[in-house]
Amino acid sequence: MHAPPSAQNLSVAPAPISGKHDNHLQSCAFAYCRIVCAALQLAAGRSQLPRSLLVADLFNLSSFLFPCAGNDCAVAMSQATSTKCASRWVTRIIPLIITGTSGYATYVVVAYLGVDYLYRTRGEHGAAISTITLYLFFYLLTIAAYLRTFLKIKADPGLVPLGPQAQQASRESNKKSRRRKEGDLESQPYFTGPDQDPDSPGLEGFYSKDVFACESDGRPKWCSECRNWKPDRAHHSSEVERCVRKMDHYCPWVGGMVSETSFKFFAQFTFYCACYCAVALGQTAYCLALQVRDGTVDGRTISGVAIAGFFGLFTFLMTATSWRFILLNITNIDALRKSWVHQLAIRVPNDTRPGNSYGLITYPLPKYPQGIPTSSDATIDSETPRDRLATRTFAIVRTEPDENPWDLGYARNWTSIMGYSLIDWLLPIRGSPCANHDSMESDYEMGPFIQTLRERHGLPGPSGSSGGMEMQELRDSNR
Repeated sequence: MHAPPSAQNLSVAPAPISGKHDNHLQSCAFAYCRIVCAALQLAAGRSQLPRSLLVADLFNLSSFLFPCAGNDCAVAMSQATSTKCASRWVTRIIPLIITGTSGYATYVVVAYLGVDYLYRTRGEHGAAISTITLYLFFYLLTIAAYLRTFLKIKADPGLVPLGPQAQQASRESNKKSRRRKEGDLESQPYFTGPDQDPDSPGLEGFYSKDVFACESDGRPKWCSECRNWKPDRAHHSSEVERCVRKMDHYCPWVGGMVSETSFKFFAQFTFYCACYCAVALGQTAYCLALQVRDGTVDGRTISGVAIAGFFGLFTFLMTATSWRFILLNITNIDALRKSWVHQLAIRVPNDTRPGNSYGLITYPLPKYPQGIPTSSDATIDSETPRDRLATRTFAIVRTEPDENPWDLGYARNWTSIMGYSLIDWLLPIRGSPCANHDSMESDYEMGPFIQTLRERHGLPGPSGSSGGMEMQELRDSNR
């Protein structure tokens, strides 16, 4: 059992995504769109895209999906890549399957059934034009939402920065993993406890806010793998071996980890894809009924019904699940738990006394030789009035089972993720407001629930009498 050594430097931030990498992502998006357009033209029997350009687009897209080809973006995206070989290959192959399936469905719905069967053979011009228009409308929105989700996951997956010692520990663990294969018992994996340094890097980011999720001793949650303090609602993913902010799930269909930065776009993608499949299913089912009546059933029509029905049901269920999570302000991690109890550190005046239902902790932590003081032990000695003004006292309270501190009500839950305007709800352009953590109140908005906890435990507000006393002491010391 080893505690992580003290570190005075700041936490190591994720490697920035280079401009070259951004350009590569953009070129891949254009390549994907050109490939889809080429498929539509080919389905209509009049492809005009030069073969050399199409081959270049296919190579560009494959080099993005298969970074082993040697492009530089593999280094930038390695932090969000699954550590499991099977997951990596599935994540790379599925976008190609989606491209091929949607291309074939577009051929069946637009060219074969829409133009050839309904418009030319049966002369149902209104039905053909309306279904093709609706299909292409939702198809383009689906492509836009999918690309926004895919590229956001690759460029900004919402990873929590590693602790100062995590990179060195990673190199050491690689050496020990080789030694474990040779039977070295001393090289077996171990877990590090929380950093005992009162000036631990990143700790100030928690107690500078009014509320944060904590352990029973009042300190934030610690990740022994990333060797850093875990922000509120962050979870360590076994897929990418990193802590992820508001992690929902690892989805190979959209290229990786769905989190606070991409969940909005993921919900938009599943919704538009469900609408797109509904239009395709309606048209193919209508044409199949006509063919059954005429005795001219075609295999392509049956395959169109099967594809649209399968993906339509799948995306409809995903849309319903995503909207439920949005309206309740929970994640897939929360939904999988049978029950949960949150522990919160709520700021109170510095002269607050411990109660029967809560303990106290004062930040910055005193440099005691033995452990972390809490409750009445956490006093500040030999400090100036200005130093005492910088201290903050927090009450450590527990919620009741299944209480969600971040539930703001249906309307505010929706806007915290989807945005504040109709344009934000419909178009995959802006990110979720909840991904902005600049508020000094808490990492994520908690609303009236904190006041409920204060009343339940008899906690005074942070702007109580102590604030005036501290300001008076500061004025007296400056005279």
